[in-house]
Amino acid sequence: MSIRFQADNDLSRLVLTATLRAEPSIDFKTAQAARLDAVSDPDVLLFCATEDRILVSHDKRTMPSHFARFVAAGNDSPGVLLVLPQRAPIAQVVESLVLIWLDDRREDWANRITYLPF
Repeated sequence: MSIRFQADNDLSRLVLTATLRAEPSIDFKTAQAARLDAVSDPDVLLFCATEDRILVSHDKRTMPSHFARFVAAGNDSPGVLLVLPQRAPIAQVVESLVLIWLDDRREDWANRITYLPF
């Protein structure tokens, strides 16, 4: 199974749209399609683990601590990609996401938070 992404509710729609425009075959689900609007961070992490999707978020304030507790509790996560700053150059963010997807080594991202763009 190839890498699949899940947009957090706070992720800029432009990141998702530009990524899909650059590589239409990437499986990148919106928060709305996954019904993650107004869902707590721990529940978003659980959803991503269940669906085997790497979470893509801008949430540097609360997500890292929720993620640390999630993994410390013995849960496995496909990983979290934090896009920082929120106004990071879209082309660089898209390039990073496409490279992760093309490389298709899910184990490189498991149980880790990685900051984008590279």
